[in-house]
Amino acid sequence: MAKRKNAKPSKLVPGKGVERRVKPWNEAEIGEAFSRFQKANPAPKGELLHKDAFTLLVAVVLSAQATDAGVNKATPALFEAADTPAKMASLGEAKIRDYIKTIGLYRTKAKNVLALSEKLLAEFGGKVPDNHEALESLPGVGRKTANVVMNIAFGEPTIAVDTHIFRVSNRTGLAPGKNVLEVELGLLKRVPERFKLHAHHWLILHGRYTCIARKPLCPVCVVRDLCRFKDKTKELPPEKPKAVTKSSKMKISKR
Repeated sequence: MAKRKNAKPSKLVPGKGVERRVKPWNEAEIGEAFSRFQKANPAPKGELLHKDAFTLLVAVVLSAQATDAGVNKATPALFEAADTPAKMASLGEAKIRDYIKTIGLYRTKAKNVLALSEKLLAEFGGKVPDNHEALESLPGVGRKTANVVMNIAFGEPTIAVDTHIFRVSNRTGLAPGKNVLEVELGLLKRVPERFKLHAHHWLILHGRYTCIARKPLCPVCVVRDLCRFKDKTKELPPEKPKAVTKSSKMKISKR
């Protein structure tokens, strides 16, 4: 496997600053935490819609500073029209832009998707490369995107650190770090090999749906007793009232 270039630490600071540094989990606590994640979700999956390595690569590039849900609304039509580098290159920047205009930074992303497709054709035989250095040479592809593709498409036990994983790692004590690279290297060092393949998914899903930024759902957290976060919530937030629709109004009036 090709060696990776030295990466500069990314200054990812979610919310209003990084959680205060906490005492890191010990080996037994890390093993227990991931055993619980595994029991709760034995085969976690990424949430970006894709058909293969190429469509996954495009989806991850489009997801930068955007939600997976937002990307998933745009990509089905895009991939129906172009699901290979050749088709994407033929589509052209303007048409790519039209398909993804609901996604943030769509103009820049359209240029990158076209450019990476052309580079795959020119330098990689139209195939997505299966090593980090080659992936990071593609337009719009950084360390995090390369990690995601290597993990999901090629089964490498990498851990791509996004805002959710950064928060969970610092808040719980799993792998505290000042920046994304520090957290990533800490996770790779501390997470047991038997859990590494799915660690990225467990942590991102935990951060996205349970250990959320403003009011984490601590009462239903599977690692609550292990977590070092001092401001744990004691109650779940009240459910938002459902919107009253025309059909529901009709049902009420008929009672």
